[in-house]
Amino acid sequence: MERRKELDPTAERAAYWETAQVETARSRATGPPRIPPRRQRTDGHGWYGPGVPDRRLYVIDAIVLSRFDYGEADRILTLLTPELGKIKAIAKGIRRPTSRIGGSLEPLAELRLQLAKGRTFDVVTQVTMLHSWLGLHDHLEVTATAWYCGELVERSLEERHAAESLYLLLRRAYELLDAGMTPGRVARWFEMRLCDELGVRPEVDRCVECDRLLDAGDEVRWIPRLGGVLCGRHGGPSMAASGLSTDALKVLKAYQRMDVEGLAGLRLPGAVEAEVERVLGEFVRHVMERDTKSRRFLEEVKAGYGGPAPARDGGAR
Repeated sequence: MERRKELDPTAERAAYWETAQVETARSRATGPPRIPPRRQRTDGHGWYGPGVPDRRLYVIDAIVLSRFDYGEADRILTLLTPELGKIKAIAKGIRRPTSRIGGSLEPLAELRLQLAKGRTFDVVTQVTMLHSWLGLHDHLEVTATAWYCGELVERSLEERHAAESLYLLLRRAYELLDAGMTPGRVARWFEMRLCDELGVRPEVDRCVECDRLLDAGDEVRWIPRLGGVLCGRHGGPSMAASGLSTDALKVLKAYQRMDVEGLAGLRLPGAVEAEVERVLGEFVRHVMERDTKSRRFLEEVKAGYGGPAPARDGGAR
């Protein structure tokens, strides 16, 4: 077998510097090398040159919808983001006392996260607090209402679908609760707006059977599985229908048409508020095809504390 010729280190260095001098002279004569134009990605992850593989790190705003412990010290999070919608991420070592992100990565707050793309879950590497909404923790009913709104959004979305409108809607609900608007009003406003965004807005102006515009004195029934109100001219399954008072029907129309500042200033009898809560809850339960744990908890909180949370400053900011 022919023996490989060994290279002289001195000769090798000399050849290297000779090549470097030639390249330097060539660049001075022809100008600097041309850099390919950069292009902007459409997924919001930054700038890359053509042909450059996808970066592993990205930064995104998010609200934590839910979480559960995983392993000895990790925690898996469900995040709501504007660009990517609902995503799963893991915070490694967050339950250790020495974790740098443990105090910031909490629900009921708007965060700016740096994540690293992983095989199963993206990994949280940095956390910045954008809005903490401390008022959401002042009263148990306010906290329960915030959890209820978050669970409705979580159940409404598939993973990895853009959801900017729902992100803004949930953030606005948290702002209203933090500003002191009555939790029940915020919940009803949120339920109606969420149905709008999902394309299942309840019909309160026309009969769902004959499409007749309802008159002021018409007797109507509320049938969630048909999509809204049914006038008295039509029969229907009594087990699925419930009577709806004229005042409650007016309030449902107000939740569809009025802005949130106007809703905050409404003065309504307690019986009408309770009726609107019941019928909208039935509709949302039909849309979600199940009851929510946070709603049951919210009902227990209201029953246990004997009344709604006090409104601060009388309404929304």
